[in-house]
Amino acid sequence: MSDPDCLFCNIVAGNIPSTKVYEDEETYAFTDIAPAAEGHTVVVPKTHTKDVLEADPAVFAATAKTAQAVAKRVVDVLQADGVNVLNNCGPAAWQTVFHLHFHVIPRYTNKTKDSLTLPWVPHPADMVAAHAEGAP
Repeated sequence: MSDPDCLFCNIVAGNIPSTKVYEDEETYAFTDIAPAAEGHTVVVPKTHTKDVLEADPAVFAATAKTAQAVAKRVVDVLQADGVNVLNNCGPAAWQTVFHLHFHVIPRYTNKTKDSLTLPWVPHPADMVAAHAEGAP
């Protein structure tokens, strides 16, 4: 099942060119056209799925499994110092393509290969208030 108006469905179908990194029966991984770091890869399910909240658990699991395999490979092959695996779900979380996907972003201490910065400033939580609101 695909959506003819979906950018990632069109990439999977070969209607839009991409640089394939990995493919199996359920998933497709390709390099990002606006990478945050050298080796930035996007992993998608071949089945159109809007986001992590609507994903069938099997589709989510297959996509996460491929994201993990790609993460291991980019760290090994590109000799990255670390890796981020990111998912954006919904406009408030910066999702711009509404097809489930993971960004696999190799991280380097050499900042000429890596432009990603932490999007928030971590602050200690008020644990009393967090537990009063029902947080685990």
